[in-house]
Amino acid sequence: DNKQIGIFHLDGIAPAPRGVPQIEVTFDIDANGILNVSAVDKATGKEQHIRIEASSGLSDAEIQRMRDEAKANEAADKAEKERIDKINNADALTFQAEKFLKENGDKVPADVKSEVETNCNALKEAVKAQNLADIDKYSEALNKAFEKMYQAGQQAGAQGGPQGPFQGGPQGPFNGGPQPGGQPEGPDEQ
Repeated sequence: DNKQIGIFHLDGIAPAPRGVPQIEVTFDIDANGILNVSAVDKATGKEQHIRIEASSGLSDAEIQRMRDEAKANEAADKAEKERIDKINNADALTFQAEKFLKENGDKVPADVKSEVETNCNALKEAVKAQNLADIDKYSEALNKAFEKMYQAGQQAGAQGGPQGPFQGGPQGPFNGGPQPGGQPEGPDEQ
């Protein structure tokens, strides 16, 4: 577990759709162990700071105990991280699918649109139930439905159809993002 060293609230962020507010956060630890954290809302320029000085250090015995506990709980921590990542990726996937359909639903073939909506709803239910097997299953199905949607749109564009969001677009909506199974694309970082 983590040791709380301070509480930092960034107030005054204007209401906006998810993903729109841009907050720049800076962490700086100096040679004396003083932590300075600042956050700036890029839209409003509103800035807040917190300075945390080591008021009660940990003894060597406490540090060793914490290390031992971390090592003993490593497998459980990894499983919990994977669970949280899958849920977060599924949530992001359904959000993007619903946003795309809201903005471009009229350009998507009805059968593909229905497939995307069905898989979105099933994925939301799997997340609500925290059923990881179903989250994997419906994340993969939703990604495949997205591929169909893009392929159909690219074919329509290649046949002289209307210019739309598919023209020259990526092969999938989440290049570099969540992939089937909830794992990010690219090498694992350790």
